[in-house]
Amino acid sequence: MSRLELPPVDGLGAPYTGWTRAHWEAVADHLLDAVDPYATPDFAQFRLPGRPGQAGLASDGLEGFARTFLLAAFRISDLKRSPGAERDRAADRLLERYARGLEAGTAPGGPHSWPEIADCSQQMVEAASIAIALHETRPWLFDRLGAAVRERVVAWLAGSIGKRTRNSNWVLFPVVIQQFLASVAGPHVPEEIKGGLDRIEQWYVGEGWYTDGDGQSFDYYGGWAMHLYPLMWARISGDDERGSLYRDRLRLFLEQYQHLFAKDGAPLHQGRSLCYRFANVAPLWLGELAGASPFPPGRVRRLADGVLRHFVEHGVPDENGLLSLGWHDRFLPSTQAYSGPASPYWASKGFLGLLLPSDHPVWTDIEVEAPVDGGDRTVAMPGPGWLLHSTRHDGIVRVLNHGSDRARHQGADGVDDPHYTRFGYSSHTAPDTEDQARRRAVDNHVAVLDGDGGVSRRRRIERIGVHDRFAASAYEDDLPSGPVRVETAAVVRGAWEIRIHRVNAPAGSTVRDGGHSLADAHPPLVNTDRTWALATRPDGLTSAIIALHGFASAGVSRAVAANALGQCSAAPYLVAPDHPEGATVHVSLVVLTGDRVDPKALQDSIGVTVEADQVKVRFPDGESVEVTLGGEPSYTRRPADSEASVRWPGATPRV
Repeated sequence: MSRLELPPVDGLGAPYTGWTRAHWEAVADHLLDAVDPYATPDFAQFRLPGRPGQAGLASDGLEGFARTFLLAAFRISDLKRSPGAERDRAADRLLERYARGLEAGTAPGGPHSWPEIADCSQQMVEAASIAIALHETRPWLFDRLGAAVRERVVAWLAGSIGKRTRNSNWVLFPVVIQQFLASVAGPHVPEEIKGGLDRIEQWYVGEGWYTDGDGQSFDYYGGWAMHLYPLMWARISGDDERGSLYRDRLRLFLEQYQHLFAKDGAPLHQGRSLCYRFANVAPLWLGELAGASPFPPGRVRRLADGVLRHFVEHGVPDENGLLSLGWHDRFLPSTQAYSGPASPYWASKGFLGLLLPSDHPVWTDIEVEAPVDGGDRTVAMPGPGWLLHSTRHDGIVRVLNHGSDRARHQGADGVDDPHYTRFGYSSHTAPDTEDQARRRAVDNHVAVLDGDGGVSRRRRIERIGVHDRFAASAYEDDLPSGPVRVETAAVVRGAWEIRIHRVNAPAGSTVRDGGHSLADAHPPLVNTDRTWALATRPDGLTSAIIALHGFASAGVSRAVAANALGQCSAAPYLVAPDHPEGATVHVSLVVLTGDRVDPKALQDSIGVTVEADQVKVRFPDGESVEVTLGGEPSYTRRPADSEASVRWPGATPRV
């Protein structure tokens, strides 16, 4: 396999990334060429190397066909819109490949025939990708298939009718499948299409955010599934009335979503299915495709270009041109058991922008700065219960999580999922996800530990509020020594996060608060004192946690092969032993920054006063914050040299 050859950068048209449409085309072609050797002789399945998925070899092979077909469809549409001898040949090669695969995959009793769609089967997921790909290539592929093959393709897709789905974004798969069937006069049930669309209304929480099914499941599925499929359904059906609703919601979503990307293009590392990588730019392209983008086309490309460039510069695709199960490289502890070797090719959704013609403003306008390019940002997101703060000088995006737990997928007594239940996530760090690290649960977790090794788990998040620079939540758990309740408020300022904990725990237990886990190829440099701890990488990225009240000692938890961002990881933490029973208050300063950190200077410059359940924080410039937890939680921020104040609850309703 030849290495990825990239076009020259364009510093004038793309002053932030240097990337253009030609880079997207080059990466798409490289990905499609690289999977060719792994196709079965009839192209019905693509059996890629790697850990098998739960659904079996035939399903993994179908997944390889369907997800690469989606990428091929976007590329075919691109090539056919601007015809030329070379472009036609490239398109025809892809069309022949996938036409042969459709014929063989739907052949009854064939050696590589696709499994029939069954209740809650993986085939349902892949059929949705096939339906979208067939719609986008219809004039050149489906309409030119032989009548018998068309009938078999329709019959296989129609196997989705009447089948049960999982109670999540899965309800949208039969919606797009059956809408495609309707567009080719195939069997479909309008009530099932409507039922799937109606179902997601119960999961819409406002400001453009959907939870992925019941409960509090907020992650990238909100963009690459909950927004994508309804608008692709509208694209196939032509339904403008319902489509207008989905466009309005996407516009609101993108207003907040644009903040989740770092200056270097790194996306926030949170949630499941992270091996889909640059699929997270799909809603950005979708905004332009559907006429629902709230910002200039140049910003869309700056954000999307940044993400793709970030991954390419970090070794994606790999030396064989393949997408592995991981983030920058192969890392199985950050993947889910349902993911097979072809699962990462849902990254194909990230190439949705190729459906926009080359003369579209998103490709021709000069890149426009992303939010993180323009200054420090703080964004309250009540929908998912997040508080975002980013800093321009180091380009880091941090999200404090006080609302997403995916609890309905977790056992009541099991180990929680660090992709959802941690207090903090960022563009430059990842949670430790190896099994033992999960059990220790040090990084970005506030835990109560008993004498027998028990660790309290933040399985279910009880929301308190998100407003201004403040977010708060609580969780409860049971240890053998007794019940635990932890209420936590966060207040942000620049790169700083002030954490305030009110902890009810059994007598003699220990309270532990952990900062971001910092990962690198080699062990990060660590430094500790009695009331602070930090870890630093050679590039200057530092994770620190500093005691401001109620903690007695500090340390660093090290791990190997536990973190998606590096072989060696280190998480600083604080400890308060010998809990007296009843409620205690603890305050820490959590810092993730590219700047030099002087823990003692920070500790001395921030004033903290604790009176019962009320905590007053005074920053070096005179700005002050008051936070009360317990029975009547509240937040007040008073800027320096100003009579004005920001209060919660107050004029703004409580979340």
